Amino acid sequence: MNSIDLKPLLLTCFLLFTISTVRAQKDSSRSLKLSAYAEFYYSFDFSKPRLQEKAAFLYNYKRNREVQPNLILTKASYSTKRIRANLGLMTGNYARYNLSNEPGLLRYMYEANFGFKLSRKHKLWLDAGIFPSHIGFESAIGSACPNLTRSIVAENSPYYESGVNINYTTANEHLMVALWLLNGWQRIHISRFSQRPSGGLQVAYKPNTRLTINYSNFLGSAHPDSLHRFRTYHNLYALYQPYSKLGLTAGFDIGTETGGSLPNDIWFTPIAIVRYQLCTKLKMAIRGEYYQDSKQIMLAAPTAKGFEMTGLSVNADYHAHKKLLLRIEGKWYHALESYFHSGANNYAITGCAALSL
Repeated sequence: MNSIDLKPLLLTCFLLFTISTVRAQKDSSRSLKLSAYAEFYYSFDFSKPRLQEKAAFLYNYKRNREVQPNLILTKASYSTKRIRANLGLMTGNYARYNLSNEPGLLRYMYEANFGFKLSRKHKLWLDAGIFPSHIGFESAIGSACPNLTRSIVAENSPYYESGVNINYTTANEHLMVALWLLNGWQRIHISRFSQRPSGGLQVAYKPNTRLTINYSNFLGSAHPDSLHRFRTYHNLYALYQPYSKLGLTAGFDIGTETGGSLPNDIWFTPIAIVRYQLCTKLKMAIRGEYYQDSKQIMLAAPTAKGFEMTGLSVNADYHAHKKLLLRIEGKWYHALESYFHSGANNYAITGCAALSL
């Protein structure tokens, strides 16, 4: 097993102790909520990757044939009628690989934000800080996702963002609209080479408890200002649960990048997930996905043919306890050409234990 950065881990352990101490005492205010999440995994990649690291486009469950923490997270949330705030600190593979471009302690920041309710009568909020991304239905927290591992599109679109947003939710909570002013494409720290802000929109419609339709976008740049590149990204998905045991997810993402001396291109990816609950404690899910980036704007490929990948994964989830989730997943990737060390095909099995406190 590779060494783990002990500073955030020790801080996490300290906060876990604090949580248990606070919860053992009476809290009359009930406005402060403390929680923790820990996720450990073991993965076997049959392509035998060099340096025991999986494909470059993956950032979660990255290590091969090692027991590793993918995410250890502690979070504090504070709320009143007009004020809300969140602080989350983390360590693990997700923080190590996905936030590698962030400086210093920002690599261990899951979220740090606060908000103020602008209206006494309506659900109109202004929030600022570091947030989980408004794009996509998958997050860094594995137990909240239908599959054990993340999809290619989730791994290569923002997991987090920083900036300011104004959001409104109707009284019946059927519609939510948010406007974002962002520091950039998955970026906390602003470098002196990238000063231009970016923007985003999210519209979520929930006509009933069974259906959610979400559209999110990003308008801005992921490159230094001197390159004069402009990126647009559109994310559309629907979550539908026709029966209590059956859940369906369908999504489609498309991005464009134009300007400067680099090639212009469109990349896109459809995805579909079916999830079924076999019994009270056991669920299964299957995911099919396709990702095409012919000009290699987002993902590099061995040759000029571009990046093209098909993926299929099947997983089983067992709720051993209300706070403990055990998962196992088999996954297959098929590339346009010999992308992996073993060729065009890649097979992997991953097991995971997730604890929520």
